[in-house]
Amino acid sequence: MVKKLCVLGAGTMGAGIAQVAAEHGIETALRDIEDEFVQRGLNTISKFIGRKFEKGKISQAEHDQIIARIKGTTSIKEATEGVDMVIEAVIEDIDLKMKVFKEIDDLCPKDVVLSSNTSTLSISKIASATRYPQRVIGTHFFSPVPVMRLVEVIKGEKTADFVVAAATEFCKHIGKTPIIAKDVPGFIVNRFMCLLYNEAANQIYAGLASVEDIDLGLKLGANHPMGPVEIMDMAGIDVVYNALKAMYEMTGEERYKPSPVFEQMIKDNHLGRKTGKGFYNYSE
Repeated sequence: MVKKLCVLGAGTMGAGIAQVAAEHGIETALRDIEDEFVQRGLNTISKFIGRKFEKGKISQAEHDQIIARIKGTTSIKEATEGVDMVIEAVIEDIDLKMKVFKEIDDLCPKDVVLSSNTSTLSISKIASATRYPQRVIGTHFFSPVPVMRLVEVIKGEKTADFVVAAATEFCKHIGKTPIIAKDVPGFIVNRFMCLLYNEAANQIYAGLASVEDIDLGLKLGANHPMGPVEIMDMAGIDVVYNALKAMYEMTGEERYKPSPVFEQMIKDNHLGRKTGKGFYNYSE
């Protein structure tokens, strides 16, 4: 049973994971490399919990208790002290993730579960940076974390069965539905979704269809609750690009080669909702 959790990375995913854990009674440390990033993550959580209170979904006491369970810090040593599980939610960069896992492997006793929120990268390779690869697992949450119910639980080559059981139990405890995925590029869902995102971006780049028509087509023609372009803007254009880039590098399949439109959007800082403009304009 996870009673104390550490989340590394206070961005959209990390903040969402910390929020959901705290809502389900888990003491949570939210760590990032700069105070500014930590505070931004805490502010995001405070805003979401505040809305729940305003809508009458939680009481003032419940609101205060949830907020009190989350502690922000820039110290990785402080964040990992006394925890049962660590969830890494840094950017989708294999070298960075391996560096983080080496560090937390040195800091945490060997019975602490170490998990990556990677959406595409190999858990086995991440685990190879540690002394105890048997305790390393993937828990891929989906954005926005407080809303999306699914978590892909990914077992690496050396992940112990009891770690899979512990990660699965944790996901269920925080109200998520876990599914077990093989340690292959993109796991289950993103092997589909990356293709959908890339096709949408390529159609826009080639002038074959408008942003609005692509989203409307998938919502009304395929019964998707959100269009692929809306999802990309919500997740972050840089996040989608990094996932596609990783998939392309790992598989060598041309279908995953990122559309040229992504690099230009990143250059222009049109990263979606978080910058006020992506494929859609949110500043209006």
